[in-house]
Amino acid sequence: MNFKCQFAAPLLSGLIAATAAAQSTSVTTHHYDNLRTGWNPNETALTPAAVSGGSFKALQFVTLDDQVDAQPLLVPSQTIAGQGLHDVVYVATENNSVYALDAASGAVLLSTNLGAPVPQSALPGQCNNNAANVGIGGTPVIDPVSGTLYVIAYTTVNGALVYTIHALNIDTLKDKVTPVVVKASGVLNNGQTYEFNAASSRQRAALLLANGNVYAGFASFCDNNANLSRGWILGWQAGTLTALPGNELTDKQATSPDDFFLTTIWMSGHGLAASATGDIYFVTGNTDYNGKQFNHVTNIAESAVQLSADLTTVKSIYTPADHSALDEQDDDFGSGGLTLLPPQSVSSTNLAVAAGKNGIMYLLNADTLRNHAALPTGKALSEVRIGGCWCGQSYYTASDGFGRVVSSGGANVILWKVVGGSTAPLVKLATSTALSTGQSGGFFTTVSSNGTSSGTAVIWGVGRPVNQNPAQVNLYAFNESGNQLLATAAGTWPNTGGNANIVPVVANGRVYVASYRSLAIFGLGSGSAAVPPVIAAKPYQVTLPAGIHEIYGTVRGIDGATVLVERRTGAPIKVDAAAAFADFQAAQPSVGHGILIRGSIDEAGVVHAQTLLHAKDASALWPADR
Repeated sequence: MNFKCQFAAPLLSGLIAATAAAQSTSVTTHHYDNLRTGWNPNETALTPAAVSGGSFKALQFVTLDDQVDAQPLLVPSQTIAGQGLHDVVYVATENNSVYALDAASGAVLLSTNLGAPVPQSALPGQCNNNAANVGIGGTPVIDPVSGTLYVIAYTTVNGALVYTIHALNIDTLKDKVTPVVVKASGVLNNGQTYEFNAASSRQRAALLLANGNVYAGFASFCDNNANLSRGWILGWQAGTLTALPGNELTDKQATSPDDFFLTTIWMSGHGLAASATGDIYFVTGNTDYNGKQFNHVTNIAESAVQLSADLTTVKSIYTPADHSALDEQDDDFGSGGLTLLPPQSVSSTNLAVAAGKNGIMYLLNADTLRNHAALPTGKALSEVRIGGCWCGQSYYTASDGFGRVVSSGGANVILWKVVGGSTAPLVKLATSTALSTGQSGGFFTTVSSNGTSSGTAVIWGVGRPVNQNPAQVNLYAFNESGNQLLATAAGTWPNTGGNANIVPVVANGRVYVASYRSLAIFGLGSGSAAVPPVIAAKPYQVTLPAGIHEIYGTVRGIDGATVLVERRTGAPIKVDAAAAFADFQAAQPSVGHGILIRGSIDEAGVVHAQTLLHAKDASALWPADR
């Protein structure tokens, strides 16, 4: 089988466009397709002129029951039990609720709840980079052939934290088969068995439907419980939910100098990707902060990974040469996802792009990520600077027949032309003006166009909040020259400790933006724009025990377990973090970056930390100290 010729098949595996007529496009998976291109090539109504012409506006705002971290999914002409035919948007919330909404009016057609979500207070270190509840975090996936929505919910069962995978009928939102509790075991390099630990694992990456299976990646909560938490790729047979006999445990080392393992798969919610031949692609994050634990067999940290469909064989990995520094500085490669490109006439191999916290986007040979005969470390096909990326890239084919990669690190959209060759295979074409975006660097984009017709492409993105109040998120649109067509309020995101990894969904003349307890529906229309509702934020800070304080600041120095912090007022404070490190309730601090400290304060003014968590670098995003 010619791998390159077969590689384009998944492009439409999640994006179904039977005709160019309105209401024909389905979006059934994260970033539209299994390559994760984020491209809808069947959009005829939302041209650049239409988007910037004054008639594009908010049509509806639908109130939901909790924060939405999952991307909405769309199925047109869907029969809903007792309610006939509708174009349906499916939205999952952190309250473990799944909604079926009319795609035009936003009316709630059906809803179901899959169990009480896990409260922040029950998480390791009361992790702050998520909502007050953790329920459905990873984007579900829909099999349109069988009419099944696969989703993983996080609940408490008899006092234990449990992940359960469901197969819901999209007509009724009822379980088609008995839900299955997520379990797994792996063998460490000393022969011991390591069991999947739901209490120390976060399901954040979007689900993947490929090879007749459903796949999911697992990460950690704020790097806490790093002595227990490791990365996993698990799979289940579609339809029956029978667990696959194979799985991938990303860190198989039995020991580590700091008992700090991880190597998790989080990718800011980006989906696991798949090629037409069935290989699974993803990017891993940091491991032990001593920077010496990477191993290309037993601990594939800070790496882009190509995995066999049965999850038994790591076929190749690419690891940046500076992986030790990435671990030491907590600069995860795995903060961003991997996007596979459709076949390019200028390349004899298939290609992929991936980027992480250090702001470098790597162009990789997707047929074999390995760039060295013995080790995966070495040079990529190309390395370009895009800005820190808690994000994923998009792709489309332009009217000249050449591919375009849309990067979204930092605060700018950058458009790259794929020209191939060994000197500069990516050529920068345009850089947008900066979005108003905060939290961590980057944001998610999508692209809509009328095929490859000149002048029809629109690049969409959602900026993250820049302050605590009003904590607004904005929808942006740009043309192929990087010129801004639109900027408009799309919702709020009051839990500013956790990134708004919002993916705008564009299909059939409408744009859907899910945020905090809200789904915004945009499109072309007359009259006044819908006004975003005022939605009061539920309390999302954990209750502190007597004598315990919560302090935000910026790390100015680290000496062993002593951390020197500058408070928002400019005043210095010394933090004794020995207990937090010993209890594995500490995310590794980094000089120059924000930190959240919970602990007691002695008479000398020293904070004795019980917990250290990362905080956003901008003080405008910090809640008040307590």
